[in-house]
Order: sequence, then C-alpha cells, then structure tokens
Amino acid sequence: MQQLASLQEEVSVWGALANRGADLQSLLELAVADGDETMLGEITAEAEKVAAELDRLEFRLLLSSKNDRKDAILAIHAGAGGTEAQDWTEMLLRMYLRWAEGQDFKTEILDSLAGEEAGLKTVTVEVEGPYAYGYLKAERGVHRLVRISPFDFSRRRHTSFALVEVWPDIAEDIDVDIDSNDLKVEVYRSSGPGGQHMQKNATAVRITHLPTGIVVACQNERSQSRNREVAMKILRGRLYDLEMEKQETERARLKGKHVEAGWGNQIRSYVLQPYHMVKDLRTGYETANTHAVLDGHLDDFMEAYLRMMVGEE
Repeated sequence: MQQLASLQEEVSVWGALANRGADLQSLLELAVADGDETMLGEITAEAEKVAAELDRLEFRLLLSSKNDRKDAILAIHAGAGGTEAQDWTEMLLRMYLRWAEGQDFKTEILDSLAGEEAGLKTVTVEVEGPYAYGYLKAERGVHRLVRISPFDFSRRRHTSFALVEVWPDIAEDIDVDIDSNDLKVEVYRSSGPGGQHMQKNATAVRITHLPTGIVVACQNERSQSRNREVAMKILRGRLYDLEMEKQETERARLKGKHVEAGWGNQIRSYVLQPYHMVKDLRTGYETANTHAVLDGHLDDFMEAYLRMMVGEE
C-alpha cells in the first residue's frame, strides 16, 4: 500500500504539470488573439516555472533503482592527514547538512567522534526525505582536499582525505539475516561535556558483526535501548549495502570492468590552493565555484554522476 500510494503521488505530480502546460497553451492563444502584452508576460513567467519543474522531475527519472526513494544513512570518516583530515570531515558534514537543508530534508546526527585538536574522526547522519539515498549515493567514495593548512604555522599546502559511505535506510521488513550469535554488543558511557550533562549510566552501544568485522555505535540517544535500536538499524543498512556491493562487483567482473575499492580511488578533488576547483574524477564535471560547493550546492555533481551511470547500464 505504501508503494501504491507513492506511485499514485508521482503520477499525480506529472498529471498536474501536464494540466498546467495545457492551461498555459490555451491562455497563450487567447493572449495572442487579443494582443494582451501584460498577459503574455505573465504566461512567460509561469512557463519558466513549469520548465524548471519539468527539469526537476526529469532528473528524478534517473533515480529508478530499487532503493533510490528511501531515506539515507551517511557516514564520513577522516582518512590520511591527521588533524587536517578531521577538519575536512567536519567541513564535509557541514556541506551535506547544507545540501539536505536546501532539499527540505530532515537530518539527525546518530553518532560522532570528535578529533583530538579539531574536527571529527567520524560521524554518522540519518537523512530523511524523498529520494535521499538516490541523490546521496553519488557521494560514495574518497574525497580529497588540497589547501593551505590553518593548523600549519608555516602556511604550507596540505592534502587530506575523507571517506564518505552511504547506504539506504532499509525498512524492517527487508530480509537481512542477522544472527544474534554473530553480534558482540558492548555498552559504555557516552562521551560529551562534563558537569550535569555527563552520563552517569552506560547508555552508549557498540555492536560488532563478527563475520564481517563491521562495527557500528550510537551514543546520541539518552536510553540504552534506543541507542541499540539505532545501532541495529545502521548495521542492517550496512550489511544490505555490502551485499549489494558484492553483487555489483560480480556483475562488473562478468562485464570485464575492473573494480577496486581503496583509499587511493578518490572520486572528487577539492582544490583551494593554488587555484580554486572542484572536480569529479568519475564524470569529469568541474567548477571553480568552490565556496558554493562547500555550501551544499551539489546537484550538478549528482546529476552528472547519475547520467553517467544510466549511460553505462
């Protein structure tokens, strides 16, 4: 019933847009016949809105995979670069939160670990909204930053890396077999500010899936049961995504395409010094407006990636 309701809503959106176009055509014929310049101006303005909405809906046609409509869980991990990489991780978090805000998506930080001096070592965010996973899957991979380090008194140029992971927030009824005997569950006190905010009870939860070595943790909720529930949701999504990745790798192998996962395979470079450029190494799309990208203007990069993937299928 949920799938039916979703499809009916999508059809109604296209139907409404078609009706707006038909109404504009009728009004245009009347305006031309009467020579009404004011009405022609209004029709032109409305036609531009219809065209923009059509572009948005056509873009969504690229999001046709099984899980594209779902909410997403986004994780960012600092890589090589020490404090620089941890600061870069926090910059990426801000970028994605700004992007989600522009999409009217709801976000919640599920877990985070602060760096020793600045930034974040790792952070996990839930992103709720239509097609959240479909959009964000374009961001999976290693992101590379080149800039003059604010932490280097010699003002030298540094390169740092962060790994972005994205998986769908799958529903409870999707079959992901998790044997309780394969889980190692640990509880501990949540880290955070001292004083009255310090947790006196062990409410944070860390779950290790022994067969795969996947470790998930949650400490942002006040109750241990809620933290465990959130951690299991993250684990379920990661195991599902791992299985999908195995299948995609096998399909690529059968097609003769070499697939290799590793830190050396950055998908995008953000250069802030000696020039300004953000370039996606998969699609070749680039822009010199680095400030806009870091403020969350990612749609052009996402669209370029999705169009490339459609072309490869």
